[in-house]
Amino acid sequence: MNTANLEGKYTLAVDGKNYDLEITGKPNTPKAEVKLGDQKIKSKLSYTDTWMQVLLSSPDSTKTEYTRLIAKVGENTNKISGRAILSNGQETTFSATKAAEKLEEPKKKEENKEETLLPIVPLTYPNMAYGFKELPKQEAILFKNATVWTNTEKGILEKTDVLIRDGKIAEVGTNLSAGKAKVIDASGKHLTTGIIDEHSHIGASAINEAGQNSSAEVTMEDVIDPTDINIYRNLAGGVTSIQLLHGSANPIGGRSAIMKLKWGSNAKEMIFPDSPKFIKFALGENVKQSNWDSKSRFPQTRMGVEQVFTDYFSQARDYEAAKKTGNYRKDIEMETIVEILNGNRFVSSHSYIQSEINMLMKVAEAFDFRINTFTHILEGYKVADKMKEHGAGASTFSDWWAYKYEVKDAIPYNAAIMHNAGLTVAINSDDGEMSRRLNQEAAKSVKYGGISEEEAWKFVTLNPAKLLHLDHRVGSIETGKDGDVVLWSGNPLSIYSKAEKTLIEGAVYFDLEKDKVLRNEIAQQKNMLTGQMLSAKNGGAKTQPATKKEDQKMHCDTLVTY
Repeated sequence: MNTANLEGKYTLAVDGKNYDLEITGKPNTPKAEVKLGDQKIKSKLSYTDTWMQVLLSSPDSTKTEYTRLIAKVGENTNKISGRAILSNGQETTFSATKAAEKLEEPKKKEENKEETLLPIVPLTYPNMAYGFKELPKQEAILFKNATVWTNTEKGILEKTDVLIRDGKIAEVGTNLSAGKAKVIDASGKHLTTGIIDEHSHIGASAINEAGQNSSAEVTMEDVIDPTDINIYRNLAGGVTSIQLLHGSANPIGGRSAIMKLKWGSNAKEMIFPDSPKFIKFALGENVKQSNWDSKSRFPQTRMGVEQVFTDYFSQARDYEAAKKTGNYRKDIEMETIVEILNGNRFVSSHSYIQSEINMLMKVAEAFDFRINTFTHILEGYKVADKMKEHGAGASTFSDWWAYKYEVKDAIPYNAAIMHNAGLTVAINSDDGEMSRRLNQEAAKSVKYGGISEEEAWKFVTLNPAKLLHLDHRVGSIETGKDGDVVLWSGNPLSIYSKAEKTLIEGAVYFDLEKDKVLRNEIAQQKNMLTGQMLSAKNGGAKTQPATKKEDQKMHCDTLVTY
């Protein structure tokens, strides 16, 4: 989209010499001819991603020296300037000024002459379907007369107003003054805090670093893909924050990235500011490579998994002791594990069967720290009392079971039993499709186990916020908390309800009515481009078969990378 047309004749000034430079060819594949007076100078021009590079041979044909010119080309190609690296390695600057006779005015259209023009596609963020023409901005918004699910001791409030200002929840009450705020009539609708997915793999270009039994030195923050369409789809399902977890290839996995789904922003802007540190651990079949037809590394058994933890924690204590003496070599992997031992990084552990859950708690206690969250935890109902005593929370599926051997004892009452035992329980997705309907997944705990609607809703909002140590900022509708809220067409636990507006820090990142407009624009562009392709084909242009790329669904055991 940013390709500039370099064609023209230039005066090239570099190293005290003035060359004649003529650029010809197509915009994406330009060619250069360079002369110094009447002498033709050997040259090579490359132009990629707005960067131009020219190699100039020495005017002295007996020498094999060359000068390298580098410049970033903007919209204005009348004068191009940049760095020049001379044959002796010294750096200077160069300029290429287009000859005056080439500075032509745009040609006027000839009357009655038909033209076929490509559509002008506006720059969108990200540059793909359902991108924004401009990034959402914080607004002052007053929701009037909503049914507000506060997730506090106030419970569910009828006909209540909520004011969002400066990215925060400013006021909650009745008959609030709008001032200069935009007013949204929420009569008959429900307003909740945004859904938080404790266990997600969307928005990533890789999930597992699977070559060894510990990957504590890697971080998911390095592989965030802000253009993953699942981010937009999750916003349409009322999801505002996720924990992007490493996969389950290793007992000790990579570090997590906690993200706000600010569609259109870059990777760094999506990272939840000042969020607590987390890391992924894993137990079970994936770790011992039962399902991956691989015998490439230790451990291969459940007893080996336990020993991996013990070995690494012991090494980390030795590393910490050496560090205090000053006689040590810095090791990012050991630094991370020391953070775990000292309570400065929290563990979210992939888990299934009760024996391994119990094992990891005992290993942690032996090294005087606690497991923060057991995720999946489909046999958590068997050890809920031990987890309560240990201080661990649980993030589970609502009703997944029997998809592999170690899940054969899973039951849909798991979440309810753990909740009734006093644990902090969340429902997670681990799936790019399920994550956009976590509201319905939470509702299943009402059916299976008789959990109240209010408590079930906390399974996907307040409780994951607690597990991520972010409940002081998100997870409930209270004055001073982040303006991450969702306006639903009806009861958020109903399969018939839709997220009409999803806000993050007071900016509207999903709007159902605007989404309809985007769909229409996309359909129009598609029809226009399809018509032009058919016209080109009928005119004899070369064609190639259409290919369809399937969505890459990331899960704990995903080994494929982009």
